[in-house]
Amino acid sequence: MHPLDANRLHLTRRSLFGKTALGVGGAALGGLLTREGFAAQAPDAMAPALPHFAPKAKRVIYLLQNGAPSHVDLFDHKPMLKKMHGTQIPDSIVVGKRFSTMTGGQTARPVLGEISNFSRHGRSGATVSDFLPHTAAMADELCFIKSLHTTQVNHAPAITFFMTGSEQAGRPAIGSWLSYGLGSDAEDMPAFVVMTSRDKEASCGQIFYDFYWGSGFLPSKYQGVKFRGSGDPVLYLSNPDGMSRAVKRTILDGIAGFNQMKLRDFGDPEIATRIAQYEMAYKMQTSVPELTDFSDEPKHILDMYGPDVMRQGSYAYNCLMARRLAERGVRFVQLMHAGWDQHRNLNTQLKIQCTDTDAPSAALVKDLKQRGLLEDTLVIWGGEFGRTPFLQGKIEDTKQWGRDHHPYAFTVWMAGGGVKPGMTYGESDEFGFEVAKDGVHVHDFQATLMHLLGIDHERFTFRFQGRQFRLTDVHGSVVKPVLA
Repeated sequence: MHPLDANRLHLTRRSLFGKTALGVGGAALGGLLTREGFAAQAPDAMAPALPHFAPKAKRVIYLLQNGAPSHVDLFDHKPMLKKMHGTQIPDSIVVGKRFSTMTGGQTARPVLGEISNFSRHGRSGATVSDFLPHTAAMADELCFIKSLHTTQVNHAPAITFFMTGSEQAGRPAIGSWLSYGLGSDAEDMPAFVVMTSRDKEASCGQIFYDFYWGSGFLPSKYQGVKFRGSGDPVLYLSNPDGMSRAVKRTILDGIAGFNQMKLRDFGDPEIATRIAQYEMAYKMQTSVPELTDFSDEPKHILDMYGPDVMRQGSYAYNCLMARRLAERGVRFVQLMHAGWDQHRNLNTQLKIQCTDTDAPSAALVKDLKQRGLLEDTLVIWGGEFGRTPFLQGKIEDTKQWGRDHHPYAFTVWMAGGGVKPGMTYGESDEFGFEVAKDGVHVHDFQATLMHLLGIDHERFTFRFQGRQFRLTDVHGSVVKPVLA
């Protein structure tokens, strides 16, 4: 028997897969190589050639307000609510609609007028609540979408839908798609950074699940890197006692050598991830302490972000961190703030939430603009759905007024990054209940975000389990009227 034929008879399944995967491994490793070695996160060699066309935005800062801010109390002024306050909302409006279990069995659904006062602001005449004076003052910088709608009535699947394009966990987050396809402009920072915060009163028990920033079926090097809200932002960046940076470098070089040997043999992209993450961690030992040192920030800038800006883990602190990350070329910053779930405390907690988040959100936009970064940074502010125009609870029990989850129409705003400033797109009906004009589905919103980054959402796919997957699944259209 010919020696080659004999060798084929002894070829195991494991060996076959290991050998044939070399091409994939080499491509993944190639994505790590730059003029400075393995450190930078260049676009993956297996990803489509991106961008598809000239982008308006280079990076995104997503200010996700977990729990769902009440659109009818903050942005979407509806005089009908005040006019019908305390009376039953027409059955024709709510028939056949799903709500959470908190009001699913509630037969009395009295209309609840807004608990704040609205005014028009700027040349655009945008309606904004007096709970948000700093946001109102920059209304002409913002693009309001008042006709967003989604499919989910509970927090986790609704947030997952916004972040991944699917209600079920397991798909890549937006930031993972972008870091996979576009890479990073940062030499010593991850392409995708996540920070979380919550209201000081801990008024709701929402959990920040890791799959909100997971990489799904993409290689895990593209998942978000979560910065902690206390202590070292990233664990294990500091060298152990007695280990110098030079010694650490020698150890990493040795480990990288072994990992590269394994990568050559089996081509497992997770080995490439390990190489990349070791190198990134080494560079972050220097870059992260400098990033988190606010001593170079002028007092008037710190004051603009509000009194909590120096408290690590606060929303204000994270907003300033987001600006500093944007300056350093981070592609996607996902800032998540919980505390908007006002089922029984609307009369107290909504204003507290607005006070804590209004100034930092506005400061971030103004700070980016004065540094020349806003024009190519897309800032997004919004929740996973809105709140019902009818009351959860009893109308006479004012201390426990609340609003339930509402997926049928709600508001987000965007700034910079190629969207039209000073405009409002879409309308809800006279109750703020359902879309009346120019509806924007979650997938439309995601398609528009991708378009602003120079990506055709229908062409940017990843093959997994025999199917080409994309962020917008098989749906979505770019909302062209909001494009500058």
